[in-house]
Amino acid sequence: MKTAGIICEYNPLHLGHAGHIEKTRQALDGDCAVICVMSGNFVQRGDFAIFNKYARAKAALQCGADLVVELPLPYALSSAEGFANAGVYILDRLGVCDYISFGSESGDIGTLSEAAEAIASKKADILTKEWLDKGLSYAAAQQRAADAVLGARSEVFKYPNNLLGIEYLKAIKAYESPMKPMTVKRSSDEHDGETGLSSFVLRKALMRGDKPWGVMPDAAVMVYMEEIAAGRGPVFINQCELAILSRLRSAKNMSELPGAAEGLEHRLMRYAETEPTFEGILEKVKTKRYTMSRLRRMLLCSCLGITAADTQKPPPYIKVMAVNHTGMKVLANARKKTRLPIITKPASVKSLSGRASDLFNKEAAATDFYVLSYKGENNRYGGQEWRQTPWRE
Repeated sequence: MKTAGIICEYNPLHLGHAGHIEKTRQALDGDCAVICVMSGNFVQRGDFAIFNKYARAKAALQCGADLVVELPLPYALSSAEGFANAGVYILDRLGVCDYISFGSESGDIGTLSEAAEAIASKKADILTKEWLDKGLSYAAAQQRAADAVLGARSEVFKYPNNLLGIEYLKAIKAYESPMKPMTVKRSSDEHDGETGLSSFVLRKALMRGDKPWGVMPDAAVMVYMEEIAAGRGPVFINQCELAILSRLRSAKNMSELPGAAEGLEHRLMRYAETEPTFEGILEKVKTKRYTMSRLRRMLLCSCLGITAADTQKPPPYIKVMAVNHTGMKVLANARKKTRLPIITKPASVKSLSGRASDLFNKEAAATDFYVLSYKGENNRYGGQEWRQTPWRE
């Protein structure tokens, strides 16, 4: 049986995501196990996940995945490059993944591979740094470099899923991984806010109190409705705003945060001490050079004790969040091949040491912080990371 990996957030999972899983299987003649590497309770745009990680993992399993493992917190709150690198590393180190599948606006792996090769070239690197020195954001600097290196073909860099796919391709090459990349074309209606098949639009709808269930798989809807009924969702960052502000105002030093550079950490400290809202801090700090997502990630990393050192080395373990019968077979095979610890129950953590143990402790503390956003008071108890076992089907 072939095995394909998907790096995801499913925040929340909609019909486009389920379609990606199904199209991946179809492309491999249906004989395929699907492994998802999914971010946890905090997501790459610098936000709280709309539903907790075990609920989202359960939804993924019921909508086509066979095994869901966690992308640890520091990497989930990283740039696109850091996010992609860690996801690819986990899939590669499992030792059983034949393919990595991702959605893209291009839908052409050849075009994306050419773009990845070009942007990783020495010329592109020099040009990117030159534009960064002129005050452009990384994304804008990279686009200028791509324009110079690829000409009209640099159009591929203007679309977010293409960009993430290019980062996956760069990581596969950097790790000299035998995994073969494949891409599923995202048609316009799969990420067009007007049709509702957009996680961003769905989060906004849930924030308004709407029930956008028609554009989600029924199995995912059932999971989300159970979370809402239990008082565990939907979760929004403003529900934890006072706790966030308290931590930011007590922060002593932000110079060790991921992304801290050129005095940005001092601007964050300055406004974190005075502004009355999370969004207010962001509005004061933002400039053309720094994307809002980067600033949001830095502030959350400050709250959660994440430093740049936490991301300088790859993930030290693989943690399982959901698994079915097929996934159990994949896991059994992975245990024979991987050199990373595979955590399937809290007791497994006792065998961790050094950096792996420290990272799990930070993950546990972050979960304790996340649950403070729940509406249901009886769900806010501490230590949940130490009690939760993978969801099994």
